Amino acid sequence: MTTSAEDAIGTKPLVEVRNLVTRFNLKGGLFGRVAGRVHAVENVSFDIFPGETLALVGESGCGKSTVARSIMQLDQTDSGSILYDGSEIIGAPRQARARFRREVQMVFQDPFSSLNPRMTIAQALIDPMRVHRVGSGAKLRARAAELLAKVDLPPEHLERYPHAFSGGQRQRICIARALALDPRLIIADEAVASLDVTIQAQVINLLMDLQRETGIAILFISHDMAVVERIAHRVAVMYLGEIVEIGDRRSVFGNPQHPYTRKLLSTVPVADPTKRPVGREPMSDEIPSAVRSLDFIPVHLPMKEISSTHCVRQTPVLI
Repeated sequence: MTTSAEDAIGTKPLVEVRNLVTRFNLKGGLFGRVAGRVHAVENVSFDIFPGETLALVGESGCGKSTVARSIMQLDQTDSGSILYDGSEIIGAPRQARARFRREVQMVFQDPFSSLNPRMTIAQALIDPMRVHRVGSGAKLRARAAELLAKVDLPPEHLERYPHAFSGGQRQRICIARALALDPRLIIADEAVASLDVTIQAQVINLLMDLQRETGIAILFISHDMAVVERIAHRVAVMYLGEIVEIGDRRSVFGNPQHPYTRKLLSTVPVADPTKRPVGREPMSDEIPSAVRSLDFIPVHLPMKEISSTHCVRQTPVLI
């Protein structure tokens, strides 16, 4: 079983994203005409290998959640390609899409709104298995209890409702639901952002343990570089819809090349003042708007190879 990026490199990618573009029209005026476009995702390319965690990092508004929604086909893409297990997902036939939706699951940021308050935990866990016709009757109930055990929750919680649980427990339940269909990839979109630090650590450790046990791949979306350093095998840094730096965790954290990556790293707290990096100024400015005029033509510069596992884009933008 592959458990690290180093082991995964050289194997066939599970997901291949190539030149992905997703834009949103902005309408205005009396007749609701298109007045501009949000260039949310611009020419994004990356691979996700079996058994690895790829972290997609950046500030709010950089496009990382839109990448996740584009992969899941929740947002319509303008161009590009998304291959899953070698097959194109965009415009795929119904049967292929059904398989993809079964084998790729999402865990969202807010565990409070992710669960239906009118459904018991048993119903929440069993529902996706019923939709995809996985088992029936007592087998589904037994599977639900097994899923709770995987996330360290007792089976007697099955008859409780979401309001009876803390934020960390609800996120564990959301992870259990994501595991119900034995996925090959989990997309965790800011899955620990709303939790306190102690609970964050518990959920991160849970994801890492599940990855070691099952070999799932994880696309981990976050703005928190400290959390990313703990869980990721590889890191892709996004700025204004583009990936500006991508590489293995050690290279990106130990030898950041892009100014924006260095700014993100400046936000990571270091307790020991003697070990704090010299010359890094805290990041205080906001990310510029991704709204562009209709006649705007983006410029996409190629990636520069720093090493065999580390690349950086020399983007003509002000950081």
